Amino acid sequence: MNKVIGLLRLMRPANIITAVSDIWAGIAVAVSYANAQNGFSITAILLLTLATMGLYGGGVVLNDVFDAELDRVERPERPIPRGVISMKAGALFGTLLLAVGVGAAAFVHTPISFSLSVILATAIAVFSITYDKWMKHHPLLGPVNMGVCRGLNLLLGMSILTAAVTDYWYIAFVPVVYIAAITMISRGEVLGGNKRALYWAAIFYFVVITGILFTGYQRDNLLPTLFFVLAFAGMIFPALSKATRNPEGKQIGKAVKAGVISLIVMNAGWAAAFGMWQYGLWILLLLPVSLMLGKLFAVT
Repeated sequence: MNKVIGLLRLMRPANIITAVSDIWAGIAVAVSYANAQNGFSITAILLLTLATMGLYGGGVVLNDVFDAELDRVERPERPIPRGVISMKAGALFGTLLLAVGVGAAAFVHTPISFSLSVILATAIAVFSITYDKWMKHHPLLGPVNMGVCRGLNLLLGMSILTAAVTDYWYIAFVPVVYIAAITMISRGEVLGGNKRALYWAAIFYFVVITGILFTGYQRDNLLPTLFFVLAFAGMIFPALSKATRNPEGKQIGKAVKAGVISLIVMNAGWAAAFGMWQYGLWILLLLPVSLMLGKLFAVT
């Protein structure tokens, strides 16, 4: 039982739910593009959901594998430093999860082929490993690398309809900016951070909000988009403000956690911006699940 709980802790279940919200937001954009009143195959939706769970879970598990020595000093409570999970078991588990993610993506489109979904899933796996192994500690490329993983994840959801990715690929830059901001401030989680990074994060947050609102305005969906964006802002800015006033590790950790969980609300905003506010409400149902899991397992 301890090993099962240890593996779950490695996977960051609350974070995985936020990755699912990326997929559902991408599907909402694809539905809007196709004007498909009945949506898409439930099988395809479930496969994409499974794909992101495997990809995100595998990425964070391998992150802890590569960070094992550092965590023995900075985060000794984690499963690998505590000896609950061996590095070999963690590496195998993380690799298996990535394989499940890519494999699930391969079955989204029939007949089975090397589709855009597979390409995107493979790219996410590669960028995840690149971040875990090499880019994590780079001041610029690290945050960008992590952001790219999220941007690709949004596109993975949209890949349920290839044409939607072809026409709306550019919206993936918004989660890139947002996740880059969170990754940038998370570096002060252990030893405390600097206010400059927090101020830059606030600017990036405003860029993200502007991008979503502009999309909603451009598509005559500003009012429902505004509802979700205000909720999003209400989740991210109070914690960031407290961390800015007192940039100690604990406050920064709370700001990072708020930023990660709030991805669900941000993705609901994307759905609303494309006229799919009903999908936005479905995405919001993931929020209490993620919050509950966030109380049981670490988010950062």
